[in-house]
Amino acid sequence: MPARFDTAPQHRRYDTVIIGGAMMGSALAFFLADNPDYDGRILVVERDGSYEASSTAHTNSCMRQQFSNEVNIRISRFAAEFIRDFPARIGDDNAPAIHAHHFGYLYLAGDAEAEAALRSAHALQTRLGAGTEMLGLDALAGRFPFLNLDGIRAGSHNTRDEGYWDGGTVFHWLGRRARALGAEYIENEVTGIGQSGGRVQSVTLRSGERITCGRVVNCAGPRASIIADMAGISLPVEPRRRYTFIFDAATPLDRDLPLTVDPSGVHVRSDGGYYLAGCPPLGDDRAMDPDDFSFEDGIWEEKLWPAIAHRIPAFERVKVVNAWVGHYAYNAFDCNAVLGSPSGLDNFIFMNGFSGHGLQQAPAMGRGVMELITYGEYRSLDLSAFSYDRITGNTPFAEAAVI
Repeated sequence: MPARFDTAPQHRRYDTVIIGGAMMGSALAFFLADNPDYDGRILVVERDGSYEASSTAHTNSCMRQQFSNEVNIRISRFAAEFIRDFPARIGDDNAPAIHAHHFGYLYLAGDAEAEAALRSAHALQTRLGAGTEMLGLDALAGRFPFLNLDGIRAGSHNTRDEGYWDGGTVFHWLGRRARALGAEYIENEVTGIGQSGGRVQSVTLRSGERITCGRVVNCAGPRASIIADMAGISLPVEPRRRYTFIFDAATPLDRDLPLTVDPSGVHVRSDGGYYLAGCPPLGDDRAMDPDDFSFEDGIWEEKLWPAIAHRIPAFERVKVVNAWVGHYAYNAFDCNAVLGSPSGLDNFIFMNGFSGHGLQQAPAMGRGVMELITYGEYRSLDLSAFSYDRITGNTPFAEAAVI
């Protein structure tokens, strides 16, 4: 496929080099370029301008406030605000309004511990303004009569700013606006990072150019640890496969299906006139080669279909119409983002490890890292809990609601 961008940089020095131009890299490029207090030169290096292998291209494009940690809830609430008035937010009246389906998430608790976790998270979400409701069995049966509630104790559901959104359009326009505001994108690949005196000094490109820089931001998604290794830093972020199937039902449901998270680990939701179901691997959930998008034998027949047909008997007769494999940029330490710089290399910045939450977290993370670069601190929302130092200090970030 022809390159979407030029391969050669226009300059030999940039103030900020962003490695990776998918959703996270483009969010940062936009917020930097849009901020009048930042006057540096920005280069975004994207290895594949088609984005065909990116996590952004394989996303299920969901958004939720149903997290158990306050900062994760606030991050998603900002994303909802950001897309609600998207043209004004990005400063372009030609940008479209962003379509969103607020059918929400429905978490189902299968035991007392899971129910207690939902109730605790519900109290926090309510305090922060989310519209989450706790539902007992009678309420679940009334709202979702097609559910088989065997083995279920309770559920939580939110239809305010939660469900599906058009993340692809947001991604396209973030990159478009970043370039219009002066950020430079090239289709190339960083193959080396030069350091001296405890600072990153340069990056080397696949095409041979050596670019000097003021800082480097790692936005390489599932390839983040490859970039970190070039800087001599260990980063526990790895590509892990996640499966998605689109199917048609012989007996469609009579209402929208929220993204229903079953105790089996399978999730399923409405997707236009079809339905979308997804899950982790059937066997070991392990690191994969970032170019490996192969399917695991039996994942549909042995895991996904039995689980959704058990929970929703109307799905006993379905036909798969599409399927794909995507990669989580999975933080094996605690399944949450890694932001900021490691001690001793303060101009190498992480923006990695979102573990399936990246699309909905990109607006707040892009804004936050922009503030860190421009002002040396987070101003809009304190994201310091995601510091790399928690990894070296062995203090995991606690978040119970990871899918």
